[in-house]
Amino acid sequence: MKITIFTFLLLSLAVFRLTRLIVLDKITEFIRSPFYDEIQEMNENGEMEIYYTPKKSGWRKFFGELLSCYWCTGIWAAAGIIGFYYFFPDIAGPIILILAVAGIASILETIVQFFLEK
Repeated sequence: MKITIFTFLLLSLAVFRLTRLIVLDKITEFIRSPFYDEIQEMNENGEMEIYYTPKKSGWRKFFGELLSCYWCTGIWAAAGIIGFYYFFPDIAGPIILILAVAGIASILETIVQFFLEK
């Protein structure tokens, strides 16, 4: 398997963005919701806080734990992206590029926010 540094970086950024999309982003909450229980608690300021914990048993618990682990989901996202790239390169290429550019954009946004908050 021959892979260039550029391709490696592109795939890495795509996996980074896809993993964040699955594990953390609000837009994919509907994917995670069947595997989590929602717990609402009142904090010391009188504000309602919502926590999500994996379901208690069965396959929903397994997937809930998987989806709550950034590192675990990252492995599966990497396997999916790389498999997609090798088996369907013409279709995967544009999707990987979009995810990689979005990954760079999210990293840059985090850096900008860090300096704006100082």
